[in-house]
Amino acid sequence: MLKRLATVLLLVFAIALQSCVGSGGGLVGYVDTYDSYEFMYPTGWVEVEVPGSADIVFHDIIHETENVSVVISDVPGGKQLEDLGTPTDVGYKLSKSFNAISGEDTDVELVSAQRIDTPDNKTYYILEYVANLPSGVRHNLASAIVRRGKLYTFNASTNEDRWEKMKDMMKQSVASFKVA
Repeated sequence: MLKRLATVLLLVFAIALQSCVGSGGGLVGYVDTYDSYEFMYPTGWVEVEVPGSADIVFHDIIHETENVSVVISDVPGGKQLEDLGTPTDVGYKLSKSFNAISGEDTDVELVSAQRIDTPDNKTYYILEYVANLPSGVRHNLASAIVRRGKLYTFNASTNEDRWEKMKDMMKQSVASFKVA
């Protein structure tokens, strides 16, 4: 009888541990100790080399255009994020980068822009876009922060037709982006 009780308790404990592991929403962590940032991205996505200015890119192996990336840019004169403008100002400036990336004049709508102040006195701007690109309509989320004279921009992007399915995971991924 005691052995059965111990076995049942062990099974309950093992199932409870599995639930805790799975509660991360299907995200796994990435840490770049050199550039001092970290984020979570969807399980099963792979790192890919993409020519251009991205420091790192991960994408889905099935829906290859679904991706997350980090871009690091210089900020002149020791400016802080607030010096670059309000969340809306920075959102509009970053929306112009869609044209540079696609090489064509694209229709990009800034859906929302908000400021998040963390308990450790860091300011992030969270931006949401819908971009009508030559390859189709895309939904993008971004998190931007200035640290150590650099603008760190974390982007999460998917096709508009997959947005409803992916939006919670994309929002969790963007919210997980932290720069030391």
